[in-house]
Amino acid sequence: MIKSLVDWEPYRPFTVGFDSLWDRLNTLELDVPNYPPYNIRKLNDNNYKIEVALAGYSKDDIELELKDNTLTVRNKTKEKVINEDANGVIHKGISTRQFERAFTISEDIKVKDAELKNGLLTIELERIIPDEKKPRLIEIK
Repeated sequence: MIKSLVDWEPYRPFTVGFDSLWDRLNTLELDVPNYPPYNIRKLNDNNYKIEVALAGYSKDDIELELKDNTLTVRNKTKEKVINEDANGVIHKGISTRQFERAFTISEDIKVKDAELKNGLLTIELERIIPDEKKPRLIEIK
């Protein structure tokens, strides 16, 4: 059984409609592999950047999927077999192993762009605030 990250019970009397958020937070997997390494940057209130170190991979090797508020980065191909004679490789220290790295993102976060350059996958994210979530005055009848 997964231990709850935070005890939300004291907050339930003061919240409405957050049950799915509490449930989602409590199902996050905390014991995950640490490969590939990554950074998450907050650029400003509405823009974020995820940087994933992927030396040895090309953009054709990588798959980026957004499904049910989970952004997943994985490689598409199996471990590459290198013909040492053809490529001149006498030691293979740059890994191209199978991996999958998932990020849970908010419903109002959209993926703007993704680029793999110099072994660094950069994923740009933007918070889109819909009109119904922007502050407004409610008329009292």
